[in-house]
Amino acid sequence: MVDQRIEKVADILLESTKVKEGDYVVIEGEYTAIELIKVLYKKVLQKSAFPIPRIGDDQFHSIYFKYATDKILKTFPEIAYQEIKKIDCLINIRAPKNLKEMANVDPNKITNRSKLLEPIKIERLKKRWIIFDFPTPSFAQEAGMSLEEFEDFVYNACIQDWKKISKEQDKFVKIMESGKEVRIVGKDTDIKLKIDGRKFVKGDGSHNMPDGEIFTAPFEDETEGYIYFDFPTVYSGKEVSDVRFVFKKGRIVEVKAEKGEDFVKQVIKTDEGASKLGELGIGLNYNIKKGIKNILFDEKTGSSIHMAIGSAYKECGGVNESAVHWDFIKDMKNGKIFLDGKLVYENGKFL
Repeated sequence: MVDQRIEKVADILLESTKVKEGDYVVIEGEYTAIELIKVLYKKVLQKSAFPIPRIGDDQFHSIYFKYATDKILKTFPEIAYQEIKKIDCLINIRAPKNLKEMANVDPNKITNRSKLLEPIKIERLKKRWIIFDFPTPSFAQEAGMSLEEFEDFVYNACIQDWKKISKEQDKFVKIMESGKEVRIVGKDTDIKLKIDGRKFVKGDGSHNMPDGEIFTAPFEDETEGYIYFDFPTVYSGKEVSDVRFVFKKGRIVEVKAEKGEDFVKQVIKTDEGASKLGELGIGLNYNIKKGIKNILFDEKTGSSIHMAIGSAYKECGGVNESAVHWDFIKDMKNGKIFLDGKLVYENGKFL
């Protein structure tokens, strides 16, 4: 018998993507999430829409980068591009068996391929799309939990009244959009970002599950100060921790990290925009109480903020472009946010 929480999550994913009659709906994910994929397949059909299942394995990614020739790596996948232009909805279920599958892949291959695939990424973002991380043993192990504990953690974070949450987020958006400059103060942190006229977007379950944040794109050339990120984070299969950045005129001028420092330095040299901020986000999902080295959850953690280096969201008014978008998360239980000099957020919550 299917866990009833899987049924509830499937309903949330379909509601978030507004699947309707006649839609072409790609359901992509690893075989480890087959129970959820089958439920989604059934429910899409019941809506008189057309499900397109894409079931894979996380090993395909490492095999690809190990054996693909330079010609293959540099060839644009035209068929995939044409398909993404034709579909209406995309539901992405991530369920890896091995979170370190990509750990030893040359990061230059990944970033170069990412640049080549940018047109597909742009088309994907035009669709109704959502991402969900299905609870797998590998996710549970990384989070330091049993599988049962992790399932409870995931479903507790996701199965909420997202329409109600969306309305609650409106007041936080209104507060932040009223200011011109944000100052963030906390452990080893004192940093200023200009946000004058930039839009804050709600993370209310429309694209991520779990969700629960508001975010914007700061001005690219005006970030000043220093910040310490105490949540470990994983990017392209490589873990980094205790990262510190110093910014001058919007650009990272100094990097330190307890783990993965050389990798961080390499990533910020990917292109012109990789050493600038693309995002400032404030986590508001208080059902997520700790970091688990999974950005989909960690950046939504209640009592946290996150900043992403690299590409900015155009819907926020951002213009920074990069093949990189890497989020770093900071605990704000003892932090403060000032807006134009006025304290608006303290110890993990808006005042």
